[in-house]
Amino acid sequence: MRAVVLTGVNRLELRDVPSPAPNAHEVRVRVTAVGLCGTDLHIVAGHANYNRDANGRVIPFAEAPQVLGHEIAGVVEDLGHDVTDLRAGDRVIIDQGRNCVSERRSPLCEFCLTGDSHQCELYREHGITGLPGGFADYVTVPAVNAVRINSPVDIAEAALVEPLACVVHSTDLLAQTDARYTLASGDGQAVRTAIVCGAGPSGLLFVQYLRRVLRFDGLLLVLEPNAKRRALAERFGAETVDPTAVDAADVVRERTHGRGAELVIEASGSGPALADLPRLIRKQATVLLYGHGHDGVDASVLNLLQFMEPRLVSPAGASGGFEPDGRPTVYVSALNLIEAGRIEVAPLITHRYRSLDAVPDAFAGDHRSPEYVKGVVLP
Repeated sequence: MRAVVLTGVNRLELRDVPSPAPNAHEVRVRVTAVGLCGTDLHIVAGHANYNRDANGRVIPFAEAPQVLGHEIAGVVEDLGHDVTDLRAGDRVIIDQGRNCVSERRSPLCEFCLTGDSHQCELYREHGITGLPGGFADYVTVPAVNAVRINSPVDIAEAALVEPLACVVHSTDLLAQTDARYTLASGDGQAVRTAIVCGAGPSGLLFVQYLRRVLRFDGLLLVLEPNAKRRALAERFGAETVDPTAVDAADVVRERTHGRGAELVIEASGSGPALADLPRLIRKQATVLLYGHGHDGVDASVLNLLQFMEPRLVSPAGASGGFEPDGRPTVYVSALNLIEAGRIEVAPLITHRYRSLDAVPDAFAGDHRSPEYVKGVVLP
C-alpha cells in the first residue's frame, strides 16, 4: 500500500509499505478521511517525537520512520475470524489507541480498569507513538477500536470525532475535579466567566461543547488573533477578543468587573498565552491545560500562577470508559454528537486534500494561511 512516511524533520516521502493483515480480533480499514492535527504539525517540524523506547528515550525518525495521522475514518475491508459485530463495507471511525481492552489483555492494568485508556500501562497509538497511522491507504486496528457510523454524515466530518472526543474527555475531567468553581448550574460557586485561549479546531469545539452540551450560559470569551476563527467562535456563541489589538487581560477585568475568570481553557499552545494566565483568572480558578507547545517561555511564568492556587487540569487524549462491547465510550459519545448535529464540524474544515500525494504540500505551510482552520485528507 502507499503511505506518507516521515523520515526526518520536515521530510515526508510517499512510499510503498506493507499493509498488515488483520489478526483474529482485528480489522483492516481503508482510510477515506484523516484530519491534520496540530500534533502532526509539531512532530513533522521536529518539535516533538512521541516514539520512545522502553526507557523513555526518543527513537529518531531516521531509525524508525513514522506514518502519522490519528484522526481517522474509513471503510472496513478485511476482518479477523473472531470479529462478528462488523462487516466489510461498514463505515467506521477509529480510536487510534491500543490499550488492555483492545488488546484483550488480562488482567487489565489499573488505568484501563478505571476507563483511563490513554494512561494504559502498555499504551500505544497509531500515528503518534510509532504505530502506522492514517496517512496511508489502510490501517489495521483491533475491531473494538472501530466504531460504526450509523448515519450519512460526511466522511470528512466523521474524521473530527477524534478531536471532539478529546474535548469531551477534557470536560469530563473538569466535572470530576474538586474545584472551588464548577460548571454546574445553580451552584453558588458556579463559573460565571469562562475563557478559551485559541480558536483553532479544539478551541472552537470547546466553545460549542460548553454552550450546546453543557448549557453554560455565563460569559464566554475567546482570545484569538485570527479574524476568521473569531467569526466562527462568535457564530458558536462566544464573545471574542483580538489579543494583538488590545490587552486581553484588561478586557477580561472590565467585562468581569475586576473579578477575573473562574475557568480558563488554554487551547492555543501559545507561550505568551501561558504567561498571561495569572492576569486572566480569579484566585483558585480552574485552568485546563489543553494546548501543547508554548515556545518562548520558561517555567518561571508559572510562579505567579502558583500563588493564586488554581486547579490545574491536564487531560490527554480521549479516555473515558468502555462500552459493553469494549468500544471506547467517549468516541461513541462524540460520534453521536456529530451525527445528531449538536456539534458542527463542517464549518471548521477549510482545506480538503484529495490524495496522499497532497500531504507533503499540506504540511508545507497551508496551516499558516489566515483562511486555514482545519485540513482533512481524503485519500
